[in-house]
Amino acid sequence: TFAVLGDIYIFFSSMVEESPEFWRSQAQRTLQAALDRTPNTNVAKNIVLFLGDGMGITTYTAARILKGQLQNQSGEETVTNMDTFPYVGLAKTYSVDFQIPDSAATATAYLCGVKTNLNTIGVSAAARNGVCRSQKGNEVTSILRWAKDAGKAVGIVTTTRVQHATPATSYAHSASRKWYSDADLPASARTNNCTDIASQLLSNTDIDVIIGGGRKYMTPRGTRDPEYPRDYSSRGRRKDGRHLIQEWQSLKAGKVAHYVWNKTDFDAVDPETTDYLMALFEPGDMHFDLERDPLMDPSIAETTEKAIRILSRNPNGFFLLVEGGRIDQAHHAGRGSMALHEAVALDRAVGKALELTNEEETLIVVTADHSHPLVINGYPFRGNSILGKSPLWASDMMPFTTLMYGNGPGNKMEGGKRPDIRKVDTKTSGYVQLAAVPLKSATHGGEDVVILARGPMAHLLQGVHEQSYIAHAMAYAACVGTDRRHCAARPREMNRKSTPHFFKTSGLSLKAYVYAALMILAFFQSVPLLFM
Repeated sequence: TFAVLGDIYIFFSSMVEESPEFWRSQAQRTLQAALDRTPNTNVAKNIVLFLGDGMGITTYTAARILKGQLQNQSGEETVTNMDTFPYVGLAKTYSVDFQIPDSAATATAYLCGVKTNLNTIGVSAAARNGVCRSQKGNEVTSILRWAKDAGKAVGIVTTTRVQHATPATSYAHSASRKWYSDADLPASARTNNCTDIASQLLSNTDIDVIIGGGRKYMTPRGTRDPEYPRDYSSRGRRKDGRHLIQEWQSLKAGKVAHYVWNKTDFDAVDPETTDYLMALFEPGDMHFDLERDPLMDPSIAETTEKAIRILSRNPNGFFLLVEGGRIDQAHHAGRGSMALHEAVALDRAVGKALELTNEEETLIVVTADHSHPLVINGYPFRGNSILGKSPLWASDMMPFTTLMYGNGPGNKMEGGKRPDIRKVDTKTSGYVQLAAVPLKSATHGGEDVVILARGPMAHLLQGVHEQSYIAHAMAYAACVGTDRRHCAARPREMNRKSTPHFFKTSGLSLKAYVYAALMILAFFQSVPLLFM
């Protein structure tokens, strides 16, 4: 039934789009919306930063198409939650030492406002990768710390381990992103008194909400995992004997602080009465959204909602970092379908944040740290599955997929010939996309990434910027950090008429919908036996 309805939708959409008036009215409505928009110059009480790890422009576009196709639409015309943001810019992602960066150097840029070297977090470029003594005196703090110092509540939500590069940069300083627990510290780092990332989660900044994976870096070596007690790889890693989860609970004595590791306990947490929440759902990274057990692990939209509801209790506002971290990991594995589904899940989280916040007082920014060598190619017909094959065959007389990688594990040439995928279902979550260059893990890409902004001072993020500018623009908008010039700004009165969400996000005029309705009515009058 849904397939039939999808076909009908595409059929009528194509009929409507044949009219020049469809495109003219759509353009006029978009133009008027832009003319009517006055830059919001309020002080941002709240900041929500969504980071799609590895969500380059190609991923962003392909995820839009997939989201529409999951709703039985053609896909290309779909308007995602991210698409509704009025201000758009680009960020240059190179690190100080590499043309194409990693997630650690980029996180230091957009969170700390300083570009640095590959594999280092929360330190300037004077620090050297893996050299403990070089980080001393070169630590740089993040906007999460600036917000906390300003009296705001702060939180991190991720689909990776909370000690991973992106979330770790919000609170830690480390010459190596790989020093998750003390077991990962080399002898030289211990000698020079460097501390692991997990321990810094407790000692550096008082974080109100911590949600993600990473249990095994918090407990003594050999500690059985509550969810996977027989799995040795899931057991505690720490050599120092510290139980950081218990230490966290002790530090929060006198406060309403909850530690949870499963969805049942997570759902039971009342955000209206909770001061602190640590939710660690996996020993390492969380499951991909398509492989997630909804009875055990919440979605990123659910964790985002819980975080916002808890942080919103602070009258001074909050800063929240939300990372869709496994987009990147799926790309590294050449699994295009999985990566796009992770991006769609992130878009749902963005939608939840839009529901729970007020544009007049909350700055929401969506961006990526870097791209991946993913391309959309081959002249597929409108509505063709973004995970499918192009109707155009190559010169070797074999088909190829619409999505392909410049490098990665998908290169499986044998005797100079590509694999024959005519009978292969390329739409499955486990399918590994074709790649031009053989690598065990696909690399990152180096092109600019998108910056989307909505809320107070969002217009500051229009244009092409160094990635390190993002932190400073957000801080200025919220009046945190060292630049407090915006503190005296007074909120302007809200005087806009509300628009029904359907018409607001569709990008179509009422006239276009009336035209479409008439076309549908005419169709069913002329084909009465269609559903008999």
